[in-house]
Amino acid sequence: MSFTPATCAAGLDPVLAQSFRVSARCGCFMQAARSLNIKSTQLRKHLAQLEAQLQCSLFNHQDNGLALSREGLALQAQLISLAHEHDVPVIEQPLIRLAVAESILHDILGRDLVALLRRNASVRLDIITLDSELSLQAVSADVVLWLADTESPPPGPSFAVSAPQRLARLEYFPHIAKRYSRVAARPDSLDDLADFMLVQWQHDRQVESFRPWNSVVDQRLAGVVQLHSYELMLEMIRCSGCIGLLPHYMSQFDRGLIALPGMFEQPMQRQVWMAVNAETQGQVDVQMIVELIHNTFNERREWFEG
Repeated sequence: MSFTPATCAAGLDPVLAQSFRVSARCGCFMQAARSLNIKSTQLRKHLAQLEAQLQCSLFNHQDNGLALSREGLALQAQLISLAHEHDVPVIEQPLIRLAVAESILHDILGRDLVALLRRNASVRLDIITLDSELSLQAVSADVVLWLADTESPPPGPSFAVSAPQRLARLEYFPHIAKRYSRVAARPDSLDDLADFMLVQWQHDRQVESFRPWNSVVDQRLAGVVQLHSYELMLEMIRCSGCIGLLPHYMSQFDRGLIALPGMFEQPMQRQVWMAVNAETQGQVDVQMIVELIHNTFNERREWFEG
């Protein structure tokens, strides 16, 4: 079958034409579906409908992916020609700015954000990490997730936001890797910490509720490491026999780590808060991120209980 722009490409349903064009460009149904932000089953239905309409096969399946058939190559050429003739613009996606506390991004939210990007390759997302109260005050974003010591809504971002929502209460304990501490020899008092190297994330030095832990670290004359990287601190606890302060959910996040409760009389707690930019809170893409955050915390509710 031979195609001409007048009889074929120009008269195609725009959705079907776009499904074919992106599939031909990607050479992979899954990647094409991500780019179009639809399910792969829906994409395949579009392509099957197009092939039925044209009464031909547009793709040849190969071991390493998809290849266009002779008819598929002809259709692709026509669609490219039409696109040049009409100068079809690229649809700009709105930029979503998400500011989030670094530990929350790494431990809780990161996996679901990756899943979002796997489903939607066309999204525009600017992720900003917060590592201090100063960065919280300086940030400009659509959605903000931060940590604070107080139960009541604390001072949040400097721009106008919706009423802050408390998502979780976190309690913090010293943690150690299980493989570096047998149950019988596991430290259970502050004196026992003398035999272990302590590791501290520098950001935590400014947290008032961590004063009991920070005092122990500050008194150390040896056997202490200060780090500016949260991920490196976790790696040192996992692999270097160090003890560091982490949220109590960490044993859920990493089964190789175990909390050491009971060392401090004063509890060390923080709250997770979320607020949405008052000017952009009604936008569909902003609501998508807000819904993702709520779902993430609801699915991990057991992490924050007890």
